[in-house]
Parts: sequence; C-alpha cells; structure tokens
Amino acid sequence: MPLTNANRHLLVGLVLALSCSSSLALARETLRVLTWPGYADSDLVAIFEKRYDVTVEVTFVSTDDVLWEKINAHEGADFDVFAANTAEQTRYIDRGLSLPLDISNIPNTRHQLPRFSDLKSIPGISREGKVYAIPYTYAEMGLIYDRKQVKEPPTSMAAMWDPRYKGRVLAYNGSSHNFTIVALLLGSKTPFQIKDREFKRIVDRLIALRRNVLTFYSQPEESIELFRENSAALMFANYGTQQVEQLRKAGADIGYVIPKEGALAWLDCWAITRGVRNKRLAEQWIDYTLEKNVSSALTKRQGLANTVEPATSADSSSQLIWLQPVEDFNLRTSLWDRIISGDRPEKF
Repeated sequence: MPLTNANRHLLVGLVLALSCSSSLALARETLRVLTWPGYADSDLVAIFEKRYDVTVEVTFVSTDDVLWEKINAHEGADFDVFAANTAEQTRYIDRGLSLPLDISNIPNTRHQLPRFSDLKSIPGISREGKVYAIPYTYAEMGLIYDRKQVKEPPTSMAAMWDPRYKGRVLAYNGSSHNFTIVALLLGSKTPFQIKDREFKRIVDRLIALRRNVLTFYSQPEESIELFRENSAALMFANYGTQQVEQLRKAGADIGYVIPKEGALAWLDCWAITRGVRNKRLAEQWIDYTLEKNVSSALTKRQGLANTVEPATSADSSSQLIWLQPVEDFNLRTSLWDRIISGDRPEKF
C-alpha cells in the first residue's frame, strides 16, 4: 500500500525522533568508579545518576594489589575516581597517577568531623600544599572468633598460627598487611619499614601461616561465606567491623578482639585519577558520598565508620596502628605471590 504524504511525514518524524534519542543516550556521560564492596551501593548510585543525568560504572576491587594493577595498567586512563587507604595514596601521588583536588567543589568536607576536616594534617594525602584525597571511611583490623570453638578470646595475632585451629583459620590475601602483621609479632618497632635482613624470617612465618590456614580470602562477602560454610574458628578481619556486622546479621555467634600487639587500621579516601574525563563530575561524586544520608547508609549497611558522624567502635583506642607507606610495595607483592603459590622456605 503506497504511503500518503501524511504517513510519509509521520515516518520521517519518527526516524528523526529515534535518531535524536539514540544520540542523547550515546552522549550521556559516564563516571568510572573503582572502589571496594559496600562503597557504591546500586540504589545510592542511581540517585547520583538521576541527579546529574549521568551513568556511573562501578568496578569493585578485592585487594590493594589489584587496585594498584588496575590504575597503574594504563596510567589511570581506565577510571575517574577511586578509593584507597592513606598509605596507598602515597604511591599514586608519587607516580603522578592522581590529581590535586579543588576542595571548593567538595563543600561537604565542612561537615566532616574535626579529625578529618584538617586535610593537610592527615599523612599521605597532601603534597606541596595540595590535597589529593578526601577521607571517607575507616576501620581497624582485629580478630574474629567463633565462640563455640574458641572458648577463651584470643589475645594475640599469634592465634592464627595455633596448630589447634589448623585448617580452620581464614587470613587475608594481601601482601603489605601480612608482612606488617608478622613484623609486629616479631617485636618490630618499625613494621612498615622492614630491613632486608629481616625478610627471610618474616617469609618463613608467612609460609607457616599458609600451612595453618584454610585459605586466604579477598572480599568481605567471600570471607563471610567461607567462615560459615567451613565452620572456621578464627579470621583475621581485614575489613574489621564490616565483617563483624555481616556475620552477626547472618546469625553467627562470634566475638571480636583487638590483639595485644595492636590492630592495623586503615583510612580509605577518595581520589581522582590522572586519566579522569570530567574532573568536576568526579569531585561531585566525592561530595555526594559525604552527604549525611549516604555516609550513614555506609555505616548502617556495612558497619563501617564514616567521617561525618562520631563512631561507636574502638577507633580511638591507643592500640590502633594506622597504616603507613611500606619500604617496598613491589618487593612485598613479589614475595607474597611466591608464598601463596607454594614455594618452600629454602627457595627464598
């Protein structure tokens, strides 16, 4: 049936409308976020997307080593904004992989607690008067134990090596933290700056740990599943209160302690990569996460402290040891890869 002029005009209009709609969809900006589980929940991301008429593409990481690999792979070109602890932030700044922030574009920093609002006083996030990262959340890394299997709360990280719990210990698959923990156990006063002659002894202890654990986990959800399904007795809580909260919600009968050696503690901060496509949009994301309702959601859902509300956890304890840059990130990573791959002590 031949088209009438009216139908022809209607068809042309429809094609033009679809073309415009497709162009607008293609033109919609994308913010690429690289972060940790629990830091960018889908419903909160959706609010940001609607507010700024953008698409947010979230990629989650499981360890500091993975985070470094992803950003360093193409010198930051694959992501716009990322979260890393203060000790890690140092090497991103050193390598020129992150950019200074325009704090005027992040007005919600004025609502942060005093200990976090004085940005230039926080080690690892400033350089030559410029601020490169904004604090977002923090936690200590204690020991989680199953009350039914461990009658007396463990007092030391050394419990992870206890032969009584062989095959029932979960440890974290992270190079820097594990070397630091062993250095603390061996009495080091500078666990973040291990001397060359000390590495062999620490490697031997980590190999012994590998032989005593059930496995090494990466993400918090993975650790919860492993703990419950394998009736684990002990777990090094790299994610601290986040794991405690998740296990208790799952009905686990657990205890949580800060060991006598002290607990490592991390402060995760948002930063912007050198390859950022729209720096203003990335700063708007950081500002958004500091809104009270967003930060409160992090605490309520994940059990993690935020930087705009007073914490109820043990973060003020003198037993906490805040992470610092280590002597050689690459060396620790290389040695750790060999340890978990199964190399024997005599090979080091």
